[in-house]
Amino acid sequence: MARRAGARKTTGDNRRGTIFRRNGGQAEPKRTMLEFVNVSKSFWTGTQRKVILDRVSFRVELGNSLGILAPNGTGKTTLINMMAGLEKPDEGEIRRMCNVSFPLGFMGGVITRLSARENARYIARLYGLDPDYVEAYCRWLCNLGEYFDQPLGTYSSGMKSRFSFALMLALDFDIYLIDEGMPSTTDVEFNRKAGAILKERLRTTTIVIVSHDPKTLEKYARSAAVLKHGQLFMFDTLEEAKQLYDYEAQG
Repeated sequence: MARRAGARKTTGDNRRGTIFRRNGGQAEPKRTMLEFVNVSKSFWTGTQRKVILDRVSFRVELGNSLGILAPNGTGKTTLINMMAGLEKPDEGEIRRMCNVSFPLGFMGGVITRLSARENARYIARLYGLDPDYVEAYCRWLCNLGEYFDQPLGTYSSGMKSRFSFALMLALDFDIYLIDEGMPSTTDVEFNRKAGAILKERLRTTTIVIVSHDPKTLEKYARSAAVLKHGQLFMFDTLEEAKQLYDYEAQG
């Protein structure tokens, strides 16, 4: 059965994130990396108020990548932006106890009049990283050739997505935020390298991915949730989440 996000659990120790083995021994507590506490978010559409979250509480923990299913228009991008700190909640608190990435595809931190090379070095300095490393990493992964030294304002949407993805991976976050899956690109070599890197990162980092398509989540998510009617229903597995999601879609 679905558990409504923010609903109280029956065991007080479990509320604190403590795990107990069957033999009675106590395991190491899970490390909470990102937490929403009674968070509400809505906005005015011009004709009515659209509720994205209504007093929602949930946690993202180390090593437990989360997939969130939500139909188009329900606020997926708003939710992921709140996780990144790009949007603030109307009420409640968002706690970040780790380094959380910007959303995949987000270009708000780059300067379009500068080249990919210049942007990579600029962002590296902001994060206290080696500019030579970040530049070389992005150049290798993007595979943009001479365009890497051209202004970002001249790039196609696919080229911008490739650079944003490479930059996100170069910065080595604890949580990676992905909105609707991998960048849309026809570059086979980029798709191969990016997919392999992201798969490897799953071993040591955590991914939060939101999508309207369950197939997009299958490669990345260990647990899952469904966003609907301003609530986030949490499940231990993606298959359980899909049952509620499919039921709602048919309804």
